[in-house]
Amino acid sequence: MGAYEYRALDARGRQKKGVATGDTARQVRQFLRESGLSPLDIQAVSERDAGRSQRVSSRKISPTQLAVITRQFATLVGSGMTVEGSLGALIDQSEGHQLKSLLSSVRSMLVEGRSLADAMRQYPRSFPEIYTASVAAGEQTGKLAEVLERLADFTEARQGLRQRLGVALVYPIILTVVSLLIVVGLLTYVVPQVVQVFEDTGQSLPILTELLIAMSDFLRENAAILGIAVLGTLLACLVVFKRPGPRAWLHRRILTLPATRRVSRGVNTARMARTLAIMVGSGVPLLDAMRASAEVVSNLVLRRALDTAAGEVREGIGLSRAIGRSGYFPPLFTQMVASGEQSGNLDRMLDKSATALEREMEARIAVLVGLFEPLMILFMGAVVLTIVLAILLPIFDLNQLIR
Repeated sequence: MGAYEYRALDARGRQKKGVATGDTARQVRQFLRESGLSPLDIQAVSERDAGRSQRVSSRKISPTQLAVITRQFATLVGSGMTVEGSLGALIDQSEGHQLKSLLSSVRSMLVEGRSLADAMRQYPRSFPEIYTASVAAGEQTGKLAEVLERLADFTEARQGLRQRLGVALVYPIILTVVSLLIVVGLLTYVVPQVVQVFEDTGQSLPILTELLIAMSDFLRENAAILGIAVLGTLLACLVVFKRPGPRAWLHRRILTLPATRRVSRGVNTARMARTLAIMVGSGVPLLDAMRASAEVVSNLVLRRALDTAAGEVREGIGLSRAIGRSGYFPPLFTQMVASGEQSGNLDRMLDKSATALEREMEARIAVLVGLFEPLMILFMGAVVLTIVLAILLPIFDLNQLIR
């Protein structure tokens, strides 16, 4: 039974797209008619993919979708269903057209005789290397259900960490943007109208008020230029820091600054340890696991240190010693890796170190966010106080003149 993509019209003349399974295109066409649809075009997924290999390889599903289908896939395979039958069940219960099409393509290649890992490798943007390498190891050792359970835990934990970090950073970003907009609004719209009253009286103004007026005039007269300059600077930074040299320099600075060193090192090490744990536990060779784990490390300096460590492991040096030589990875991580090597439970100790590092980073980020809020409130209070004083000082002088 193959997978077919179709375009059809419903009873109201609206076009529908989807994926259906059947032995032949004629059977799928009959199924659509029985469902009240008028088929316009039916094409086998495998035939379409053969002519559009570039489009196939670029197809992508979200990390959230990957976490959901991995857990469902692990449950179905663990219950005793065949891989093909499990994929069919996933296709039937999937809602998104893109997800249905992706799973149907994988199932079609599986029916044609390819392995599950090989079929998933055709979609590198949806299934990362850690995923396909672990599945391949599971197929070779006959422990696919166990490997899928590990992958389900891994994808859910990784997605959960990403969401928690994102939620923690949303509030500071919103608070910063709103605070800047309030300050700009006060200086460009409120202050000029209030200060105009004092300028009409002809009295000499305090230095603080004159500075505020000068700043307000500068913002109003050069608002467009400043906006273009800010956007141009941001775009220039994006272009420059995409290059390996400047990007490595920036990542090295991040690892040297006290405010960012621990967070960047901890987050990247936790991500790498979690990836390495799932792959080693799935039976992937250590060198292959290290190469794949390096891809999830966003900091180029740490990634190069891990690549160097992989080269030393290839020469016969222990993993903990090779990682500890760089000096970039947390001591807790290297000590737990050494313990795992000695006890023969490397994957378990890697998983424990990842959990410990993730908790430490979440606590540290929570502290930083907690400190940021009062600091921003104090900053806004100082700005507002300065503006109020700049407005009130001429009023006090005016009252003294009247007396």
